[in-house]
Amino acid sequence: MATTPQNPETLMRQMATLSDETRLRLLRLLERQELGVAELCDILQMPQSTVSRHLKILTEDHWTVSRRSGTTNLYRMIPAELTDSAQQLWKLAQEQTDGWPTLQQDQIRLTERLRQRRAGVQSFFEGAAAEWGETRHKLYGSSFTQEAIQALLPSSYDIADLGCGIGDITARLAGSVHHVYGIDNSPAMITAAKQQTKAFDNVTLLEGDLDNLPLPDNAVDAALLVLVLTYLPNIKAALVEAARVLKPGGKLVVLDLLQHDRDDFRRQLDQHHAGFGLEEMKEGLMRAGFVRECAVALSPEPGAQGPALMLATGEVG
Repeated sequence: MATTPQNPETLMRQMATLSDETRLRLLRLLERQELGVAELCDILQMPQSTVSRHLKILTEDHWTVSRRSGTTNLYRMIPAELTDSAQQLWKLAQEQTDGWPTLQQDQIRLTERLRQRRAGVQSFFEGAAAEWGETRHKLYGSSFTQEAIQALLPSSYDIADLGCGIGDITARLAGSVHHVYGIDNSPAMITAAKQQTKAFDNVTLLEGDLDNLPLPDNAVDAALLVLVLTYLPNIKAALVEAARVLKPGGKLVVLDLLQHDRDDFRRQLDQHHAGFGLEEMKEGLMRAGFVRECAVALSPEPGAQGPALMLATGEVG
């Protein structure tokens, strides 16, 4: 631990450094993992000029250290090497930012970035195995994997695609199961879905609200809510309705945004909710009558610019 004598000027400079949101995010990442600029840009979804500018400030103020690795500078924060006052400020900053949705998003992207890093190291040693993966993709594409997974669905299933939109998921499901009900409250979306599903005679498209579904009780074996709940003012009503139309033992699958604080994104897409926390979604499913609730964060796909996603499931008892 450094023992450099402190003075008010030093303290004010340290406080000023921590007063910036981007620098806080950088430090919370760098206390966990040594990272390069490109990796930090990917995680924070910020341009290199912005990240480099803030790293320069952090390094000059001794919040971070760096080392050269080939052509890359790697940065790390080592809390034990901070001055006494900086350690005290950092402890306060940690306490006050725990649970910050932005940091949760950063952590998900950090986890994915580290997975990619490990995968890159492994691929160096895999040789022919790595070539086969690339060859298979060039020869056959990638959609066959999804089709193989869909084939695992029981062919006798009736499925409700709730908030079906343009019907792309409805159409994918139709080739694997007995019947698919696509439901949306937008006439324009239903019209588009009819075009998507016109090749299938086992699809029924219905216009209706998700808090008052045009289906009888116990109508389907499974239901989907894909990127829908963030647009609904009454989440509970939609989940209760989903439970009502499912048969006993039926499963609901929810794919939606993980909780975030990108208000510009929410307003741009006219969403009522800025995503959902994992525990919040599990509790919502439980309150709607589901059992064996589960919710997990999904790793973002390379190049994805939106908030991270979550996948939740629940069964009707």
